[in-house]
Amino acid sequence: MTSTVPNAIEHADEQQPPITMFGPDFPYAYDDFLAHPAGLGQIPATAHGTEVAVIGGGLSGVVAAYELMKMGLKPVVYEADRIGGRLRTVGFDGCDPSLTAEMGAMRFPPSSTALQYYIDLVGLETRAFPNPLAEATPSTVVDLKGESHYAETLDDLPQVYRDVAEAWAKCLEEGADFSDMNRALRERDVPRIREIWAKLVEKLDNQTFYGFLCDSEAFKSFRHREIFGQVGFGTGGWDTDFPNSILEILRVVYTEADDHHRGIVGGSQQLPLRLWEREPEKIVHWPHGTSLKSLHVDGEPRPAVTRLNRTAGNRITVTDADGDIRTYQAAIFTAQSWMLLSKIACDDSLFPIDHWTAIERTHYMESSKLFVPVDRPFWLDKDEDTGRDVMSMTLTDRMTRGTYLLDDGPDRPAVICLSYTWCDDSLKWLPLSANERMEVMLKSLGEIYPKVDIRKHVIGNPVTVSWENEPYFMGAFKANLPGHYRYQRRLFTHFMQERLPEDKRGIFLAGDDISWTAGWAEGAVQTALNAVWGVMHHLGGETDATNPGPGDLYEEIAPVELPED
Repeated sequence: MTSTVPNAIEHADEQQPPITMFGPDFPYAYDDFLAHPAGLGQIPATAHGTEVAVIGGGLSGVVAAYELMKMGLKPVVYEADRIGGRLRTVGFDGCDPSLTAEMGAMRFPPSSTALQYYIDLVGLETRAFPNPLAEATPSTVVDLKGESHYAETLDDLPQVYRDVAEAWAKCLEEGADFSDMNRALRERDVPRIREIWAKLVEKLDNQTFYGFLCDSEAFKSFRHREIFGQVGFGTGGWDTDFPNSILEILRVVYTEADDHHRGIVGGSQQLPLRLWEREPEKIVHWPHGTSLKSLHVDGEPRPAVTRLNRTAGNRITVTDADGDIRTYQAAIFTAQSWMLLSKIACDDSLFPIDHWTAIERTHYMESSKLFVPVDRPFWLDKDEDTGRDVMSMTLTDRMTRGTYLLDDGPDRPAVICLSYTWCDDSLKWLPLSANERMEVMLKSLGEIYPKVDIRKHVIGNPVTVSWENEPYFMGAFKANLPGHYRYQRRLFTHFMQERLPEDKRGIFLAGDDISWTAGWAEGAVQTALNAVWGVMHHLGGETDATNPGPGDLYEEIAPVELPED
């Protein structure tokens, strides 16, 4: 829940330097790289117009394609489904078009500074997202074991919740040098970041999130661990993450990725769609007025990739669902990495064997959501007996787990995310249709709010998603298990290809599951920029001396390397 992480209180003072999600594994200032007037780099004039395959039209693919186009290359984007990937905004049939549901990414922290660069670039607005106990949330109800507590701030909850918040703060401080790392990240003190993180990676790579809690004297109480798992910090319960590596969790809390979230007004999918159509002011080789859309026939990406193989001259040959075969000097793969194991026929020679192993070992989290449109934000009505909101943002141990209330003003139609769940909680919904899911959810919420008839306010059919059942995703996002650090390092550093044999170069991995901060759009952007640097370097280009790229500074900031033996 909001403000249970110590920095959320300690750094409420706006005089503190802002934090960014650039570390701790690879503390490179992507936001400075993007903002520099020299640009991201240039390629030789002889390479202008060279086609580069970009496989996957999610945020990572579109960012990579956009920046390659600005350098004078011709990105050829392949997309099996729709532009946007897990930035997926949908409407409700027969309802006001302004009513939308975010089926994937819906909340973004201010520390996502590279992401924010592109949000600002295309002119999108953001507003505070109504997380539990956030300032933008009128009220929150925590319902555990059949007992409900109404709160507008953390202090309104029973003492045990404050005890759990304090236990988490102590656990982080004692077990993970929280304040020291948070300060180093704010000050962009790379040597100190690397010093702290190197020790923690070696110490904690084999530790689960739950084991980390159990090792802390502050969490010796099972009851406290149980409440923490069900209610959590920032965005709600994190018990579905308990089996994952504690390193994954530390990356989130160090960089405040779970704090002060904002949503994109009108929907997050607008970001890749606007980039797709944007005509950059500064562009090399191509005439002004060029966009990714204009470089593609009928303004649409190529269809799904069905085969990837290497051909003579270390080229990458791509076969698509239309049977079209094209060969490229370079390619960027941004789709979900398991696609390389199942949906796409691949040569073993595409990647080194240890990279194939890392792809196979990637662990993905399941996730499901269900939204309904309603006539108005009725939850702001006051209960005649208590004077409280009749319904609140809800955290519960019931099937729904997290319920979010989303409105655009008191007199306008609104949207309820009846349920947002992960992992086992998500799998419980998998066999049910959207309407069946809604019925179970309304029953659960009816037990928490017996006076409220939610159904009478519903004005359209529900929309739902289970990302593990989406054929081009097979999961919501990567989450490393204990012992997976080495695998993730291989995937993230794949853009540094001078270390690879010549016959293993030319295709670059990107996307949020390649990043250290999977599940966050920032990771998609950062790995896209790594891949852009890799393609530029591969084709003989270079960055400006005043704006070194992630590959130029690699030796100074490379992720910790753990021994294999």
